Amino acid sequence: MSGHGLGPDDVRDRPERWEVTGGSVAYAGPIFTVRQDRVRMPGGAGTEIVQRDVIEHLGSVGILALDDRDRVLLVRQYRHPVGYQLWEAPAGLRDKDGEPLRALAERELLEEAGYRAGRWETLLDLFPSSGMADERTRIFLARDLTEVPADQIDFERVHEEADMPVVWVPLDEAVRKVLAGEIHNMIAAAGVLAVHAARAGGYRDLRPADAPEG
Repeated sequence: MSGHGLGPDDVRDRPERWEVTGGSVAYAGPIFTVRQDRVRMPGGAGTEIVQRDVIEHLGSVGILALDDRDRVLLVRQYRHPVGYQLWEAPAGLRDKDGEPLRALAERELLEEAGYRAGRWETLLDLFPSSGMADERTRIFLARDLTEVPADQIDFERVHEEADMPVVWVPLDEAVRKVLAGEIHNMIAAAGVLAVHAARAGGYRDLRPADAPEG
């Protein structure tokens, strides 16, 4: 299919919203809601109305923690929907109204892995499942890390988080594991590859931690 004269400078996601003529809620839960929208197709098909199922999601953040030896921090967690023990980057839901994303990331890094970071930057902004969900994920790069003793962390891990081992993986080895299909978690895989690319550029192109989401 032709690009209609578009070039590399035109490759930038832009907001757009097609007309929704009606809809209903199929399911409402504590983390996500499923709604069924009736959407009018644009252009020559403007009279055609189609149904699109949309998962309304709280949103999330992820943290790629990189130490002074160029190792990334991963935690292991059971994920029931896929039936796997996955190696993941620390992450969490945007489940506190008004909480700044960096503050949420700081909390998750402390609670899930037991570390604080002195330097924070924005690594990636993603729509993890844009064909079905409105979830937004911001992945931070956290550096200048300090381990916090367990008795100084006021958080009790339960359920899937009750047994979450932490491991440090050399960045180049983590890249190999992503490309070999040994790491499947979206935040971990995207974050590892992004940090690898950012390191090659001396981290010059990273945005500040409080950069607005597009």
